[in-house]
Order: sequence, then C-alpha cells, then structure tokens
Amino acid sequence: MSNVYDRLVKLLTEGFGLEADELNPDDTFGHLEMDSLALVELTVAAEEEFGVALTNDEVGPDSTLAQAAQVIEQKTVAV
Repeated sequence: MSNVYDRLVKLLTEGFGLEADELNPDDTFGHLEMDSLALVELTVAAEEEFGVALTNDEVGPDSTLAQAAQVIEQKTVAV
C-alpha cells in the first residue's frame, strides 16, 4: 500500500481507537462503524494531515480505506 494509506491508517488508529491489524484496504468506513460525526472528524484530520480539501462524496460511509487513500493521493499530486 501507499504512504498515504499508511498515514490514513495512522489517523484512524490514533484518533479513533481502531487497531491497525484489524484494518483492511477494502473495509468501508460504515463497516468500521464510523458514524457521520466520526467521518467529519476524520475528514478534518485528513485535510490537516495531507493539506487537501475532501468532500462527503469522496469520503463517506460506503468509501473503502483504499478509495479514500487514492482520492487523497490524487489530490496531493494535483497540489
């Protein structure tokens, strides 16, 4: 996986009490039981970490960790 994915996993483990060994790239945020407030908090943390703006459509309950990392990676390349 990419550096962006690894950093996203770190955000999830440090800020949301998830265990890194329990996270898989194909897990959706809904599967991880992240409610709308947790997703907003994650989006803000990711925006600060990566310096990009993210929308609800890009990081939502049906998004996988791999998809979120890919969106962030594409935005960081475009910056």
